[in-house]
Amino acid sequence: MVKVALISDLHFDVNRQSVDALLPQQAGYLMQQGVGLYLIAGDITNHFAQSLDYVTRLQRLIAPAKVRFIAGNHDMLHDVTYAALESPLAPTYLHQGQLDVSGTNWRIIGNNGWYDYQFADNLVDRNFLTWKRAFWVDSTIEQPQSDPERMDHVLETVTGQLEQAQTEHKRVLFMTHFVPHREYIKYTDDDRFWNMANAMLGSPRLGDLLDQYQVDVVHFGHVHRHFAPRQFKQTTYYDQAVGYHNKRVNEWSQTDYFTEWRDRLRFLKLK
Repeated sequence: MVKVALISDLHFDVNRQSVDALLPQQAGYLMQQGVGLYLIAGDITNHFAQSLDYVTRLQRLIAPAKVRFIAGNHDMLHDVTYAALESPLAPTYLHQGQLDVSGTNWRIIGNNGWYDYQFADNLVDRNFLTWKRAFWVDSTIEQPQSDPERMDHVLETVTGQLEQAQTEHKRVLFMTHFVPHREYIKYTDDDRFWNMANAMLGSPRLGDLLDQYQVDVVHFGHVHRHFAPRQFKQTTYYDQAVGYHNKRVNEWSQTDYFTEWRDRLRFLKLK
């Protein structure tokens, strides 16, 4: 049996937190809890180099336990190209990769994910790309294809990984950043900001694919609404986002970062 800890959306810089101060606290707590694998579903910082540095340092501190992460849209904003994101940048980076959990029949499959505007299919004849370029943080992220085409690539890659896992009779914990299921999308009856923003939150096609292959567990992030675990058909979904606490918005239930992080951790036991 291996104890796994799930978290996402750490947002150290948005929350103005000192990584140097938090690293020994987090490492100590994870080791105290007997965690063998720590999975971070993206949005660690706004700079990929800083996110990777955090994960690398944490890996050294908690070894032989393992740390694996994928990139969220915030991690993609600076210090990294699309080509680099699609490559095996580091042993701790799990995008398009997989990890078999020693002593179990579980396989961790990771993919950053993306979006294809289909979560905003209640809006007709809208130019989502123009809106994205004007209002959405992802407008600075360069890519060689359209958003729907990028999502096509995600689905193609994940299909191959799930096919292999099914052939090898592996149970799957799938980790992604963007929203994979429509039940996590909030709709309103007017033209408010979030109705357009839904286009950039993820893709229902990913949830359909995970359902098709009867994936056991899905770990995602991106939305900070502190959902309880939910089961759709055979799959249990976890969104363990820490989220924001700053002058403009407070999504925490606690008053300090470490306690909020500790309370947002979700522990699973893989056998």
